[in-house]
Amino acid sequence: MLLDAEQSQLVLVDYQTRLMPAIFEAPLVLANALRLAQAARLLEVPLWGTEQNPSKLGENPDEIRALCRRTLSKMQFSAVEEGLGEWLRPPAAPVAGNARSLPKHLQKSVAGGERNTVVIAGCEAHVCLLQTALDLLEDEFEVWVVTDACSSRTERNRDAAFDRLAGAGAELVTTEMVVFEWLRSAEHPAFKAAQALIK
Repeated sequence: MLLDAEQSQLVLVDYQTRLMPAIFEAPLVLANALRLAQAARLLEVPLWGTEQNPSKLGENPDEIRALCRRTLSKMQFSAVEEGLGEWLRPPAAPVAGNARSLPKHLQKSVAGGERNTVVIAGCEAHVCLLQTALDLLEDEFEVWVVTDACSSRTERNRDAAFDRLAGAGAELVTTEMVVFEWLRSAEHPAFKAAQALIK
């Protein structure tokens, strides 16, 4: 099973200015998060951000915030507990006219457009990322964790999070895997621009 850009959303969790100096391999992790954000913008994948207690930990970097549709300020470790799920799967808009007169398959297509695949990356992997991803799995999203854009203060905590997420049913991928699966072909109109993000 490959990622599909038309079915995907991207969530970037807590790359906050006062947290990142304590994060293992922070420069690489932040660079990959930015690559993901830029690829999402290029390929029209909706992008959301979260920030844990930003009054204490600061905001996400401006270059990431600028690419997000919205950024959720939260106190719960799981962003789902603070409403992220409603952003990712908003209630269906009422169908104009007499929807009951439409055949059932047309009623669904009018209200459709749902993107059920969540590509997620962030810090700290064993706390906010883990709890958000587990709640998304519980809410029946397909969850893909971008390992080289995730970290924790220690490598051991990061790796424990990956083990637990894989065991719970999340797919573990890398930034390049995501970008090239979203593209699918060297003939994609955005291929050269996306490839430049990776190089």
